[in-house]
Amino acid sequence: MKFYAYTRKIDLPFERALERTRESLQSQGFGILTEIDVQATMKKKLNKEMETYVILGACNPPFAARAIEAEYEIGLLLPCNVIVYQKQKGVFVSTMLPSVGMSFIKNDALQQIAQEVEPRLIAAVNAI
Repeated sequence: MKFYAYTRKIDLPFERALERTRESLQSQGFGILTEIDVQATMKKKLNKEMETYVILGACNPPFAARAIEAEYEIGLLLPCNVIVYQKQKGVFVSTMLPSVGMSFIKNDALQQIAQEVEPRLIAAVNAI
């Protein structure tokens, strides 16, 4: 396991895992602000083949509002990214760990928010 991410292998076809990830994030209060099909982008821009890989930009508005109030330029690190990808015939879902991502910012209020958001992201991944 990487120190900055929480990852699980999901026993579902890719499209179903992506759908369940969206639903699970929503059940934890996150909306999807962005969705990037990295595979399609790499093919279009670089003519490079790769396995299926989607980045979801997830945002929980009440937490985002608190974070911006605590650290106005925190928008540089928002939203929380969740990736769904296929690798060697396995499907994986991975979320960033806000406690790690925010650890270099010396702001106690922001650290508290990260500690509240992180279990929700992990719960979303675990519920898939």
